[in-house]
Amino acid sequence: MKKKNVILVTNDDGILAPGIRALIHVMSSLGEVYVVAPAEGKSGKSHSVSVEYPLRCESVKLDNGPQREWRVSGTPADCVKLAIDHVLPKPPNICVSGINHGTNASLNVLYSGTVSAAVEAALSGIPGIGFSLLDDSSLADFSAAQYYAENIVKKALNADFPREGILNVNIPKLAKEQIKGIKICRQSKGAWRENFEKRADPKGRPYYWLTGKYTDTDPGSDHDHRALEEGYVSIVPISFDRTDYKLMKKLDSWNL
Repeated sequence: MKKKNVILVTNDDGILAPGIRALIHVMSSLGEVYVVAPAEGKSGKSHSVSVEYPLRCESVKLDNGPQREWRVSGTPADCVKLAIDHVLPKPPNICVSGINHGTNASLNVLYSGTVSAAVEAALSGIPGIGFSLLDDSSLADFSAAQYYAENIVKKALNADFPREGILNVNIPKLAKEQIKGIKICRQSKGAWRENFEKRADPKGRPYYWLTGKYTDTDPGSDHDHRALEEGYVSIVPISFDRTDYKLMKKLDSWNL
């Protein structure tokens, strides 16, 4: 009898977020699910880890499903580290993160706790996939994202997906029947035009609120931002090797 796949589920919006509950539901049909996720929202934490204070990890029962769940006081990367080293009885076959409330396409991937959780898994030789829906609302419809997440993870479990493989998957804010399909593409070269809005608290003391607007500066048609604009699910394979090989060659000419 074939053993069940072990699937680690995490996110950065917190264990109670509708997105992770939707992801847990579909992953339960594909294997034995373990959920190790932040106790509260940790959006924008990227790959940060907790080194100055201890982590608390508490077993919880939130749904009537077969999964086992733990909420952790730390970041998404903390959750994956703790899951692999301490919580799970054996290494998972795959780590899936999300479904994030909002985009992680283009440069957003650099700040994303959702994607960083998938990267952390890959650092331990476990394939990781981050899923994001282009809808920030807590009332978002995750049905299309669930459909694509289930099919992509099913393919990854049954294919020759490398142990250090990482996918950044973004789903447009459309009904399933309106989505045109999937595009495998590169990360776009957009930019955030940021602004710190100065405000005052009730005592008149100043504080700053970060705001910003994403601008697509990439003229190409083969990147994730364009795919999403055109109504496709975007899949960008990424790597934790951040070496700039072109610049590396140029440095050779410096005769350092």
